[in-house]
Amino acid sequence: MSEVGFYNDKVVRQFAVATILWGIVGMLVGVLIAAQLYWPSLDFNQPWLSFGRLRPLHTNAVIFAFGGSALFTTSLYIVQRTCHVRLIADRLAAFVFWGWQVVIVAAAITLPLGITQGKEYAELEWPIDLLITVVWLSYAWLFFGTIVKRRVQHIYVANWFFGAYIITIALLHVVNNLAIPVSLTKSYPIYSGAVDAMVEWWYAHNAVGFFLTAGFLGIMYYFVPKQAGRPVYSYRLSVVHFWALIAVYMWAGPHHLHYTALPDWAQSVGMVFSLILLAPSWGGAINGILTLSGVWHKLRTDPILKFLIVSLSFYMMSTFEGPMMSIKTVNSLSHYTDWTIGHVHSGALGWVAMISVGSIYALLPRLLGLTQMYSIKWIDAHFWLHTIGVVFYIASMWIAGVMQGLMWRATNADGTLTYSFVESLNVTYPYYLVRLGGGVLVLAGMILMAFNTWKTYQLAQSPAQLPVLPADAAAARA
Repeated sequence: MSEVGFYNDKVVRQFAVATILWGIVGMLVGVLIAAQLYWPSLDFNQPWLSFGRLRPLHTNAVIFAFGGSALFTTSLYIVQRTCHVRLIADRLAAFVFWGWQVVIVAAAITLPLGITQGKEYAELEWPIDLLITVVWLSYAWLFFGTIVKRRVQHIYVANWFFGAYIITIALLHVVNNLAIPVSLTKSYPIYSGAVDAMVEWWYAHNAVGFFLTAGFLGIMYYFVPKQAGRPVYSYRLSVVHFWALIAVYMWAGPHHLHYTALPDWAQSVGMVFSLILLAPSWGGAINGILTLSGVWHKLRTDPILKFLIVSLSFYMMSTFEGPMMSIKTVNSLSHYTDWTIGHVHSGALGWVAMISVGSIYALLPRLLGLTQMYSIKWIDAHFWLHTIGVVFYIASMWIAGVMQGLMWRATNADGTLTYSFVESLNVTYPYYLVRLGGGVLVLAGMILMAFNTWKTYQLAQSPAQLPVLPADAAAARA
């Protein structure tokens, strides 16, 4: 077969375009529900447009459609180039792409209709969960099969992170979604009460820990050195980072259940492991940032590098804030407030979205036989739109959240509450408009990225077929 000597970049290009398109869709829904908090009538009295139905659609679209497509794109790009071999099966790669798109479309149909399990980040009903399992196992076979066929002995650390996230997400998905179907659109979990809550947040927090952290750290360990033109600052630290993160992250989930029916000892275990997580998280981020040693000047002229490095800054911010919020005394202030919303979006928009966007900007021209995207100035404009938008978003939610927490706990001398819940809503109201403005800026940046991508495709005569490099080829040419 004539294509054997070339990388399979068709599936990478498909997932790259899907990343951009689903990013726009997910963030557009996010902007709509943010606007509904300020103008509630924007649901037009339609159940399928209500906040309660669109919010899970937004989270699933941003995490699994946008973030998931970015992980598929980068992992399948990186594994071929670091293993010096083509993906093991073209048809399997095509199935993974189209199967994942079917999952996303099914979610976009069922969630607005109110067909849901009602579990955070695991809302999809059992037929879709089965399809996810099949697609995910196919993805695992494709990824690990390619590593088995590698033509170099060493397995680059980025693939360790990708491999860990693939295995862990499979385990989390299956265990958390064990259920008894009663119809095509309804099932009941096999767990109940506090056990169900514990399993759910073991899943949900590790979806953050592995889907939204470990996988994207794999992106960081490849694209930051590649874009900077420098070796990773400390390869030994990257391996220590990997094992420390893998060993600790699994146990942090109970910090979502402080002051609930969960046993106090389990809450304390979650808090302690969350605090320990600060060390490997910052160690990995510092490793990425220090990779720029000697080439800091590139940040002035390379907006792709700005995306990658600033994403690490948001990663450090989020992984400091998360352990801090897991401390019980801090959590008593932050729990159920918009501070948590700010924290989540600091990670999702600051870390995940920025490193995804940066990596797509870096790899797409190479896949089209070009040296760069259509407009570097548009990339720079996108960077500033996104960064300013994220800052507006998270700062408004931090302020609103701390204010809410202080108002809800304020008491009079006789022990009665100082403020009613409605009073806290009134003072929070203006901050929802600021958050909406930040979301609009982020969405505008994604639309600009889509236009830049379209113009870049117009420049390319046809998709490039890049030859598989021999095992002893210089890594810089990958």
